[in-house]
Amino acid sequence: MSDINEISSMQRAAIIITAIGTDNAADVYKHLSDDEVEKLTFEVSSLPFYDSNTVDSILNEFYELCLTEKVMTDGGVDYARDVLEKAFGKETAERLMAKVSNRMKTKSFEFVRKSDYKNLLAIVQNEYPQTIALILSYATAEQASQVLAELPKEKRVDVVERMAKMDSTSPETIRAIESMLERKFSAAVTMDTTEVGGINFVADVLNKVDRANEKFIFDELTARDPVLVDEIKKKMFVFEDIVGLDSMAIQRFIRECETKDLAIAIKGSNNTVAAALYANMPQRMQESIQQEIEYMHNIRMRDVEEAQQRIVGIIRHLEEEGELVISKGGDDEIIA
Repeated sequence: MSDINEISSMQRAAIIITAIGTDNAADVYKHLSDDEVEKLTFEVSSLPFYDSNTVDSILNEFYELCLTEKVMTDGGVDYARDVLEKAFGKETAERLMAKVSNRMKTKSFEFVRKSDYKNLLAIVQNEYPQTIALILSYATAEQASQVLAELPKEKRVDVVERMAKMDSTSPETIRAIESMLERKFSAAVTMDTTEVGGINFVADVLNKVDRANEKFIFDELTARDPVLVDEIKKKMFVFEDIVGLDSMAIQRFIRECETKDLAIAIKGSNNTVAAALYANMPQRMQESIQQEIEYMHNIRMRDVEEAQQRIVGIIRHLEEEGELVISKGGDDEIIA
């Protein structure tokens, strides 16, 4: 039996769509976008062989998730938790509810994620910080970071603080927000409570804002709630965290970086970060960068921040692709 944890979400979808038969598959395809149909069809056509036990496990998991979503929608979160605990046990119930909660959240406020960030900014910029925090918690991290960067500075920090401390929101509040936006958008919320915002989401957003805004927000937020700032930073990866990467990871991302970006980034970094980078690059590259730095004068801090941000972007992309590992907050256990 294959390890189903190594099977991607799209491969699982392909397994399910082939298992339900052509007629049912055709009905499912009617509800998918052209892009989704294309991706799913590709996965189906390139699907490797899986033994019957693996297929049964994936189908069973799919059934459990469908059942969980129905119970949560019909009876509410507390009712669903009680039913699922009796049916599957506490641990399995919590796992299923966590998965379905995340999936159901993506269905809510879909109009926000489809809108251009400038339109979103125009709608939310005059709202109270708590309202903006709720709306941005349904946006993508990229949208939220773009909107955040253009809000007034004081409001920007208020919004980040509220997003980080947000846990669950009542349906009445969500319906009120939707009512305010319904002139341009329409959406429906079916859960009793919907998890939005939180530390992980804010960390993802702040990972995508520029360094100047990131620094401003953290400086201001530290004065209000240093414990919250520490919790957010534990979930983030910033340029200075390069010193915590292992040698293989540093060598891997260096190969993807522009030499000029490395030179500018090192010019504006501390000695510890510079030493970590130099120690993991070829001797010729090190000499070339050090020589380039010697001739650098009057480098703007904005240029340094942008170069460092591009390097961090490369590191995060490589992590998403599984080519290196970023250990966050000391919670990740790495097995060599």
